[in-house]
Amino acid sequence: MSATKHSKETVQSFTSGETLQDRYRIVRQLGAGGMGAVYEAVDDRLQATVAIKETFSVDDRLRRQFEQEARLLAQLHHPALPRVSDYFTENGRAFLVMQFIAGDDLAQIISQQPGPFPRAQVIAWADQLLDALIYLHTRERQIIHRDIKPHNLKLTSSGQIALLDFGLAKAHAADQSTTQSSNSIFGYTRRYSPLEQIQDQGTSPQSDIYALGATLYHLLTGIKPPDALTRAAALGNSKRDPLTSGNEMLSIVGPELAAVLNKAMALNATNRYENATQFREALKRVGRRDFQSSNNQVLANSGSKNSSATLDPFDSYSILKPEENVFQISKRKHAPALFAAVLAIVLIAIAVAYPGSVTNTSAGLLNSAAHEIKRPASDAAALRQPRAETPAKSVVIRNSSASSSGEVKRVNDSQKRHPANVPTPKPRSVKPPPFSIAP
Repeated sequence: MSATKHSKETVQSFTSGETLQDRYRIVRQLGAGGMGAVYEAVDDRLQATVAIKETFSVDDRLRRQFEQEARLLAQLHHPALPRVSDYFTENGRAFLVMQFIAGDDLAQIISQQPGPFPRAQVIAWADQLLDALIYLHTRERQIIHRDIKPHNLKLTSSGQIALLDFGLAKAHAADQSTTQSSNSIFGYTRRYSPLEQIQDQGTSPQSDIYALGATLYHLLTGIKPPDALTRAAALGNSKRDPLTSGNEMLSIVGPELAAVLNKAMALNATNRYENATQFREALKRVGRRDFQSSNNQVLANSGSKNSSATLDPFDSYSILKPEENVFQISKRKHAPALFAAVLAIVLIAIAVAYPGSVTNTSAGLLNSAAHEIKRPASDAAALRQPRAETPAKSVVIRNSSASSSGEVKRVNDSQKRHPANVPTPKPRSVKPPPFSIAP
């Protein structure tokens, strides 16, 4: 075993193969610091890889703080935050079991590849981290991380960013105006912590905003920002702020993004963004302009016209949305054609079912339209008899082209259709055609 010195005690680190709680088998040590160590282990019960965090402190207050961290994380459910599954003590040592996130943290990546990260990539990471801060800051028991820096940001295998190490985090009721009354460990990271935290004057959501702004500054320029205490001392002596604007350090940062970072890193907390949502919206505006400019450049190079429907790079569901007007139904109205088709089908069905009736009806309609309908007086009287009490209304359909010869001709034609040796059938009472108006 190797030994780590802490508070006049020698703490033995675990070696590969050792087991905790008869369940967690140590694989290797991932890292160690002044307050604890982190191990990769295998949960033999669930056959899953986990991360086990140990605290070196034997101070009761720090132990309670470590237990508080476990309880806080156990209640959190966010893609950018590790999940906690267990907390236990063994042989006087306290352990926290959480989700294992493979890969290197950003500090390791910076040490291996010095220099700035791509601007678009940093803005995308910032959007994910600010979403996590919104989740933490707006909970009923507001949580302030208080230790955002490249060392606590890990890049997952899927390219997402994860916020780790809540050892300095503290929680309090969301309606409290300050966090001075909340229990927390005094600590900070000089280059990334705000002035109020360094001076132990209490922290707020704006403290996380400063730390994230300082972290983004480092990622975008490749240079650590000056610490807040040095900046405050310079301004107190009427000197220029040692913090050089990001676009002056590296032109690709751009003045708009540099202004966003400067506001986030204001020494006075009241001059920063009021909350993580405002910070996120400011970065989104920069990111959207970058995306639109890049899109226009690509379209210009390809000679294509710009499409009105562009994807929002910050909309996590944009890949599921169809392009504009893809599923719009044509505004052309098909009701008249549909009505005519239905009517034609009905008429054809009637013609097939009743061929004789349809023929007679059609002939009657044509004759009534071409000739004057002249009813015999006896027939008219017969029709009027059932309604004798009511004065009859005469309906006369006039047609100047009709004549009595036409009537005779129809009778003669009828006689021709019946041979002389066949008795002529008795004339039936005249019925009005289907569409006539009967008195």
